[in-house]
Parts: sequence; structure tokens; C-alpha cells
Amino acid sequence: MATSGTYVTEVPLKGSAEKHYKRWRSENHLFPDAVGHHIQGVTIHDGEWDSHGAIKIWNYTCDGKPEVFKERREIDDENMAVTFRGLEGHVMEQLKVYDVIFQFIQKSPDDIICKITMIWEKQNDDMPEPSNYMKFVKSLVADMDDHVLKA
Repeated sequence: MATSGTYVTEVPLKGSAEKHYKRWRSENHLFPDAVGHHIQGVTIHDGEWDSHGAIKIWNYTCDGKPEVFKERREIDDENMAVTFRGLEGHVMEQLKVYDVIFQFIQKSPDDIICKITMIWEKQNDDMPEPSNYMKFVKSLVADMDDHVLKA
């Protein structure tokens, strides 16, 4: 069995957890206009924008390189969490498992966080750990913060 792991981090946010959750749950089509330096396109492969089990294809830039990611969406409204379960794409050439969970938590009226949990397993031990993808996801959440406030 190849190396596996879990990364967890928290990104402080402004506004309301509900607004952030809505953007990540149902409004991914707005990402290219909001954070085009990260996300160049998001398309629906199967399902609807806001449906559990929908499959989306993301065109993005990580470490200065254009990449593609195909994911299946899992929605947990009760916990304001969205999971991107990796199916295909550049990251899946290195990893057998790549799940990213975004949970939006309103700790107090002025204290909101996005808890990011990345669960991964390498294809083999020669592959690097996906720390660059965690850095990318953390930056994406932070950069999306200002756009959610303007909405």
C-alpha cells in the first residue's frame, strides 16, 4: 500500500458561513470571473450545478501549470460541507485517492472559518505528497473570500 495521509487547515473568512457555503455548493460557475488566476473554467459533466453527485470538470492553474480535475460532488447541508471526490485529471496521475472537504463554520458572529480537509493516497511511493495541492486549495479559499463579500 502506498503512502496516504490527511492534511487539515483552517482559513479565516469574512461575512457569513452561509454565503460562503452557497458559493462553494451551488455557484461554481462564478469562480472563473472571481478567481480567474486560479480557476479558468468549470463545466458540468453530469448532474446540475447544485446537485449531490454532480460531476464537474475544473480547468485551473497550480504551480504555474494548467491542469484539469474531474470530481464528484458530495453535499452535506447540515454541516455546511462540500466534498470534491477526485475522479480523473492531473492530480489523479499521482494519487489514487484525492478528496477535499470544505466545511464552513460560523464560530461567532465575527469569526468564520473554512476548514479544509484533504484526504489522499499516492499511486506509489515514488510520487510526491500533494502539499502543493493543499497550498493551492487554501489560496483559492482565501482569494474567494473577497468575491463572496461583494456578492
